Amino acid sequence: MYQDGVAESMSYESKPETGSPFSKVTHVAVGEGEEGQRLDNWLIRTLKGVPRSRVYRILRKGEVRVNGKRAKPEQRVAVGDDIRLPPIRAAEPEELAARASRVPKGALQSIEDAIIHQDEHMLVIGKPSGMAVHGGSGLSFGVIEALRASRPDETLELAHRLDRDTSGLLLVARTRPALRILHELLRDGQVEKKYLTLVKGSWDLGTKLIDAPLLTHTRVGGERTVKVAANGKPSLTTFAPVDFFGARATMLDVTLGTGRTHQIRVHAAHTGHPVSGDDKYGDHEHNAAMREMGLERIFLHSQSLSFEWPGSRKNYAFSLPLPLDLAQVLENLAATRRKRSRHR
Repeated sequence: MYQDGVAESMSYESKPETGSPFSKVTHVAVGEGEEGQRLDNWLIRTLKGVPRSRVYRILRKGEVRVNGKRAKPEQRVAVGDDIRLPPIRAAEPEELAARASRVPKGALQSIEDAIIHQDEHMLVIGKPSGMAVHGGSGLSFGVIEALRASRPDETLELAHRLDRDTSGLLLVARTRPALRILHELLRDGQVEKKYLTLVKGSWDLGTKLIDAPLLTHTRVGGERTVKVAANGKPSLTTFAPVDFFGARATMLDVTLGTGRTHQIRVHAAHTGHPVSGDDKYGDHEHNAAMREMGLERIFLHSQSLSFEWPGSRKNYAFSLPLPLDLAQVLENLAATRRKRSRHR
């Protein structure tokens, strides 16, 4: 998910150049400004050019040790931690260039056009539905690869993720210190994230906080799914109704208190009102009815982000209207509602 980069503090006997093999076990010390990152993200940044699949393979096999102990991908690193790395080969410059060339020129321009804000700290992207935030799982590129190909001289890091079919606001850090700050803000709940979603049925819960722990697990075949479970991670989502379309559907404003994988989708399904167009956690018959209203994907949109930048008292607030495809679905539902009202 994050851009490859070389850690500032290394204990190599001789620092290898990009493309050379890491011919022996190496120990790397976590430097200032790197604390608090997930281990997997730290490794991806540190092991310049090493494929993500290889990074996760050495983690699964226990070949990465933190202070002499086996570590999990989600573990957070601290300044001074001793990270033991196995022998591993980085990509050659030609390989890196080949990866960048996989991004079509049209995609480069599309992502540049989707930038709604940029400053010395970050880019804010209005991500279109259908584009992944990063390559992998059969995808040669995503938003971050397109940005890096478009801006080869910049250090760009995804601060968080959106599902491939979810549209809306996405934060990309332009420096390592900015990435650390954004991660801290997100982790500490200092970023207010709001979404718009359409769900099945007539929502009768009013403004409702769902406090239900979520557990990520993997099914046979490698498909990742999430479920409500007592031994899951604490997860908070607040749903508030915005508009009602009879017994068919309800438009909701959603505020995230935590940022778990598939959180809105699983919490919505947990209430008995799954997100419209959700093929994984949704309702088949409802999705079919919504397709008749023009819904061709999941109805989930990251509408707004707001936070204060530490030390500056500078307040950031970004918003992005519903894209045309989702707005048209609402118009079709409203038209159906008006027809039914006239025939009563």
